[in-house]
Amino acid sequence: MEALLLAAGLGTRLKPLTDDKPKALVEIAGQTLLERNINRLISFGIKHITINIHHFADKIEAFVLNRQWDAEIVFSDERDMLLDTGGAIKHAAPLFSESDNILVHNVDILSDIDFRTLEQVHKTNNNLATLAVSERITDRQLTVDSTNRLRGWVNLRSGETIGTPPDTPGVRLLAFSGIAIIQRRFADLLPEASHPYPIIPEYLRIADKKQIGIYEHRASDWLDVGKPESLAKAEAFLNEHTL
Repeated sequence: MEALLLAAGLGTRLKPLTDDKPKALVEIAGQTLLERNINRLISFGIKHITINIHHFADKIEAFVLNRQWDAEIVFSDERDMLLDTGGAIKHAAPLFSESDNILVHNVDILSDIDFRTLEQVHKTNNNLATLAVSERITDRQLTVDSTNRLRGWVNLRSGETIGTPPDTPGVRLLAFSGIAIIQRRFADLLPEASHPYPIIPEYLRIADKKQIGIYEHRASDWLDVGKPESLAKAEAFLNEHTL
């Protein structure tokens, strides 16, 4: 398994902290989100990491290149255009090594998710992609059927729905955690990265014909630190979890 660490975002939710640096270099308890996530990926034996860059790309490159890592780290350059998650995966695909599976991970996520178990579930179920999910209160939810296959998405605030509606018998609502494993060939099914596009509609489009599954984890083992209110919780989260 190798990894794609998504670090290109503008970090608008973290302003003014991101006025002079990318969100990847925001520090939690004296260590940047980028460093924490790189080291955690390496702790699971991941030896090849691709990082996509756009906002303050030079600062991310300098941070990585000025340190020693027990992994090969390469950059997927989005300086010309921020591609959103779907476009980012497609654009980065030529940089992937020969691993069968790619762990796609948002840089502003802290979690105690066991990536080995996630990969085992992915392999056992022969999923083309496996999304980490949990039961959380959020406006945007995935609909999942009784076989743990992805079926739809809903914005509970606006009522917008893609795929299977949330009131369909036999489906559950679960929140996506910004972490997934994809097979290498998944990227071949994505549109060209000539424009930015989100990944959830692509997961749902592909799920009509291919198996897109889930890995359900405890909500307490996960924290989105892309929002200022979450930063205040981050140190306590780190004290409670082995990261």
